[in-house]
Amino acid sequence: MIDLSIDVTMRQGEFTLIVSDAAEVEVLGLFGPSGSGKTSLLEAIAGIRRPDAGEVRIGNRILFSSSKRIDVPARERHIGYVPQDALLFPNLDVTGNINYGKRGPDAQDEGQFVALAAILDLQALLDRRVQMLSGGEKQRVAIARALMTRPSILLLDEPLAGVDRERREVILPYILRIRRELHVPLIYVTHDETELNSIADRVLRLA
Repeated sequence: MIDLSIDVTMRQGEFTLIVSDAAEVEVLGLFGPSGSGKTSLLEAIAGIRRPDAGEVRIGNRILFSSSKRIDVPARERHIGYVPQDALLFPNLDVTGNINYGKRGPDAQDEGQFVALAAILDLQALLDRRVQMLSGGEKQRVAIARALMTRPSILLLDEPLAGVDRERREVILPYILRIRRELHVPLIYVTHDETELNSIADRVLRLA
């Protein structure tokens, strides 16, 4: 469970995104048509894109505030972000990609690696090159890499968009295990209301 407050204005060309929402949630679903600003909002939370005005707060940490002139760098926000394209490193195998997320005092903690490999069912893939992975397998590796940073919150931008309906039904339980076993709060973007009904305890709809 995490206390999340978002009150931002973002402009891009003729499009203006205005979002104001505050809630204490485990999984916040972001829902809306293409072009409604879902990815832009995730990037603002992650620190990749700077809002034009407003504030982003997680718990008692203000990550961005235009009035207070606060803009915490992305690397210091302790947020895990998995974009639509998993963006794995082609020169590394699955183990190397997951371990890339290690940092800080827990960088040598093999327990985290073993736990994530088990929860996301990656044990049989650890020596495999990423070019040999399916779309769903790549997403699971990208999620494991993000979780290796021990984030305070995990942002998932349409993690099942690149896989067919049958594979979605296989992958979704892994995401539910993250919620159930790791207790990492999620912000989950999707176009699929069935996914939202399965995972989110609150939905923010963007028009």
